[in-house]
Amino acid sequence: MPGYDAPAQEANPVKILIAGGFGVGKTTLVETVSEIEPLRTEERLTSAGVGIDDLDGIESKAVTTVAMDFGRITLPDAQVVLYLFGTPGQERFWFMWDDLLNGALGAIVLVDTRRLDRSFPAVDFFENRGLPFVVGANCFHGEQPYTAEEIRAALHLREPNTPVLMLDARSRDDVRGALLSLLDMLIAQADVVAPG
Repeated sequence: MPGYDAPAQEANPVKILIAGGFGVGKTTLVETVSEIEPLRTEERLTSAGVGIDDLDGIESKAVTTVAMDFGRITLPDAQVVLYLFGTPGQERFWFMWDDLLNGALGAIVLVDTRRLDRSFPAVDFFENRGLPFVVGANCFHGEQPYTAEEIRAALHLREPNTPVLMLDARSRDDVRGALLSLLDMLIAQADVVAPG
C-alpha cells in the first residue's frame, strides 16, 4: 500500500547473567559490549575486606562489584535485546545470585584459568539450577595457556557439550561472539523440547 510503512518487528527481551569468581572480568565484559552506559555498583576495596576477599593473583584490584552490573545490547539480526546482569564475585554477596537468576534464560560463566578454583561455585550454581551456560575463559594479556578441552576437564562440567570459549573481556567482538554462542545453544535446546 503506498505511503504505508509496515511496523518494525519488536526485538524480544532476553535476560542473560554474567557470572564468575572475584576479579575474573565480569564488569569489564559488561562495559565492553553494552550499548548504553552500564550501571555499575562498584565500591573501593577497604581494610574491612582483609582476610575475607582473596586478592591472590589480583593484588592490583582496587574496586569490586557489590550488587550487580547492568548493560544492554541489541542484536538486530537475531531480533533480540540482551539485558546483561553481572553478578558480584565475592562469596559474601552470593546470596544475591538467586534473585538475579529470576527470569534469566542463560549465562556466561567467566573464568580465569590462573585461579580456576574460584570458578567452581559459579559452575555448580548454574548446573544445580539447570540454567544453560557457556564458559568464557578470559584470556588475560591476550594469552591462554590451556585448550578448551583442558579447561572443560578441569572444571568437571556435568554436560560434556557445554561450550568453552576463549575470549578477551575487553574485546567487543569476542564478547559478542560468546553471547551469540549462548543464544545459538538456547535456540538449539528450545528446538529439541518444542513439540513437533
